[in-house]
Amino acid sequence: MLNFELYNPTNLVFGKNQIAKLSELIPLNAKILITYGGGSIFKNDVYNQVITALKDYNLTEFGGIEPNPRYETLMKAVEIIREQNIDFILAVGGGSVIDGTKFISAAVKFSGNPMDILHKRLLIKNMDEVVPFGTVLTLPATASEMNSGAVITINETQEKLSFGGSALFPKFSICDPKVVASLPKRQIQNGIVDAFTHVFEQYLTYPHDAMLQDRISEGILQTLIEIGPDVVENPTDYKLASNYMWSCTMALNGLIQKGVPTDWATHMIGHELTALFEIDHARTLAIIGPNLYRVMFESKKEKLAQYGERVWNIQNKTIEETAKEAIEKTVTFFHKMGMQTRLSEYTQNYSSTAEFVVNRFEKRGWKAMGERQNITLEKVKEIVEMSY
Repeated sequence: MLNFELYNPTNLVFGKNQIAKLSELIPLNAKILITYGGGSIFKNDVYNQVITALKDYNLTEFGGIEPNPRYETLMKAVEIIREQNIDFILAVGGGSVIDGTKFISAAVKFSGNPMDILHKRLLIKNMDEVVPFGTVLTLPATASEMNSGAVITINETQEKLSFGGSALFPKFSICDPKVVASLPKRQIQNGIVDAFTHVFEQYLTYPHDAMLQDRISEGILQTLIEIGPDVVENPTDYKLASNYMWSCTMALNGLIQKGVPTDWATHMIGHELTALFEIDHARTLAIIGPNLYRVMFESKKEKLAQYGERVWNIQNKTIEETAKEAIEKTVTFFHKMGMQTRLSEYTQNYSSTAEFVVNRFEKRGWKAMGERQNITLEKVKEIVEMSY
């Protein structure tokens, strides 16, 4: 097992009707900026619950944070906080709203050009240099409610860039699975596949001796396979909704990442497809992931075979046969979850995509990716072209 440090200070408040606890979690004298997205919180009663819980507070609102939150939009919220001396942010939404709030938190007191936070992938570690924030989760998918990372889109340059740091954990996150009942099918499908691929990035590498991490990862994958199609059709089922929400959080709250090698190349490539074509994040992962495993088959086949045996119960076959069948079963599961797995199913303007992605990665210096640093630019080109 690799050396590691585990730090996660987020107070996770999980279960029915927990939004009412907001007044216990935020200092009474706080000036709060409530951030949210396109307005779904007004339709599912979450907004009313938040406002009721915070009736004694000084509140300002900032809505309109987009899916794949835009730098340009978030900077407007930064200015509001500076002008009004706001000292706490409450993100009410899914991963995009929470990611955007993390950037707002980091940018308010940043002494340089806030865009450097993204371009230089800065690690924000000093608690005195951020505005504290909490979250009310409305869309399970990214685990941003219990981690310190974020991904932000810059409209001007069509870039989707990540950053993070230990100062960017939410102070608390309220997770009420009842919100799942109001979600569109597409968002639930996306959430399942997003969480599934988060586990893959930390699991589908090569065999190692972190036995417990593997078993936890496999448990999350098995749970998502078991409940995924059902929660899409029955989002009011609290058993399904609660296991869906908790699986998404566990997939990327840092626990299964500790002591193990990780990949993340599927996400790096997938982000470019979102930036270029506005394809839902989870759907870019379903496009790229299986083809990355096919191209990198020789270096990943042992772990793919373990996944096939333990998660899909593929028995009595060779390592190569089991690994290949595991990839195909994954694609079948993605299809069952409503994913298309080819870029050409989303756009007809894909012919130069591989060259574009490779050129962008080369400019950033991303020339060796993956757990073995063996996903070269040549491999990236092959992966993207195979995904057409």
